[in-house]
Amino acid sequence: MVLFEDALTTVLSQPFRVGTERVDLTGSLNRILAEDIFSDMDMPPFNKSAVDGYACRRIDLPGVMAGIPGSGSLRVVETIPAGSTPVVSLNQGECSKIMTGSMVPGGADCVVMVEDTIATGSDLVQLTRVTESSNICYRAEDIKKGEQVLSKGVQITPSHIAVLATVGASIPRVAKLPSVGIISTGDELVETDIIPGSAQIRNSNAWQLLAQVQSVPARPRYYGIAPDEGEPLKKIIDLAIGSNDVVLLTGGVSMGDFDFVPEILKESGVEILFKSVAIQPGRPTVFGRKDNTFVFGLPGNPVSAFVLFEVMVKPFILQLMGSANEPAHYTLPMGVDYSRKKSARKSMIPVTIRDGVVFPVEYHGSAHINAYTVANGIMDMAIGVTTINKGEQVHVRPI
Repeated sequence: MVLFEDALTTVLSQPFRVGTERVDLTGSLNRILAEDIFSDMDMPPFNKSAVDGYACRRIDLPGVMAGIPGSGSLRVVETIPAGSTPVVSLNQGECSKIMTGSMVPGGADCVVMVEDTIATGSDLVQLTRVTESSNICYRAEDIKKGEQVLSKGVQITPSHIAVLATVGASIPRVAKLPSVGIISTGDELVETDIIPGSAQIRNSNAWQLLAQVQSVPARPRYYGIAPDEGEPLKKIIDLAIGSNDVVLLTGGVSMGDFDFVPEILKESGVEILFKSVAIQPGRPTVFGRKDNTFVFGLPGNPVSAFVLFEVMVKPFILQLMGSANEPAHYTLPMGVDYSRKKSARKSMIPVTIRDGVVFPVEYHGSAHINAYTVANGIMDMAIGVTTINKGEQVHVRPI
C-alpha cells in the first residue's frame, strides 16, 4: 500500500500529452490553451472617452482652480459619435460633444461629464463642475501591441474568451480532449432503467463518472456493465484500452473471489504501477499504463469512485492536456470538533464551507453518495490524526 502523496506523484509523473487542435471561440470554453497569446494591437487603440460629455482643453476651464461655480462657457464645434473619427482639433475656447467610447479629438486633454454641463445655446455649453479626473482611457493603457495577454496552459474562462476576441485570436490552439473509456464491473449491477432484483443495485458509478469526465472537460465513452468473468471482462477492457487515452473501471479491484481486474489488466499488457493506496475511502485503487493509454481501477463504492476521480483522475486528465492550473485548495478553520476511530489511512471527508468555516456533513461511509449532494468540499485528515478541534486549521479542496 502506497501513500496517497506517492501515488499522486506517480500518476502525475507520466510524460504523455495529448495533441492540439484549433477551435473557434464558441467551442473554446473550459479548454486548455495550447499557445501563448499576444495582442495584435494597442488597447485601447486610441484615446477614448470614458463618459458621455464634452471633450475640452483643461487650460480653457476658467475658474476651476479657484473653485468658482458656474464659470466657463465653451463653443461646441463637433459631435463625435462612437465609431467615428473626429475631424476637428480643438482650439482655444472650443469643445466637442462626445459619447462614451468615442475617439478624443486632437487638442483635448479631458472630458467633462454631461451631468456637469448646461447647454446654453445650439453651440454653447456652460460647465457647472469639473473634477480632477481626465475621464479619458489612454491608448495602450490596458494592453500594448505585442504584449502577451494569455499563457499556454490556462483553462479558458469567459473572461479569457473576451481577451481572445479583443486581440483577434478567433481560432485559438487548444489541447485535444482526451477520450476516457468507462467500464462498470459487477454481476450485481443493472442499468438505471431496470428495477433491481433482490440482490441487485442500479449502476450509478458509470453515470457519475461520465458527468465528472465531461466536467473536466474530456470525452467520455461508456462501455457498459462488464460481468465478473475473466474472458468477457478482458474483451471489454482490451477494446477500451485500444480506443482511449484513459480507461476508468469501477469495481473488481479489491480482494474478493471475483475481483479479477488487476490480473486481467496484467494479461492485457498493462504495467501496474500501484494497486493499493493509503486513503479512505479508496484503498483498492489501481493505476497502470499500456503504451500511451492509462488505466485507473477504482473501487466500486460510489463515494470512493467520486473522491478518487476528484483528487487523482481529474488532475491527471488536466495534466494530459498541459494544464498549468494548480488544483484549488484552502486552509480554513474547523467549525466543530471532529474525530474518527481509525487513522492508518489519509481520510477524505465531505464538508460544507460556510462563511469561510468548515463543517463535516452527515456521512455514513463509502456507499453514502447522498452526502456529496450537500457537500461543497473535501477535507483531508492526515494519517495518525484522530481528532480535529473546533477552530483548528484544515486543508479543504472545493468540489
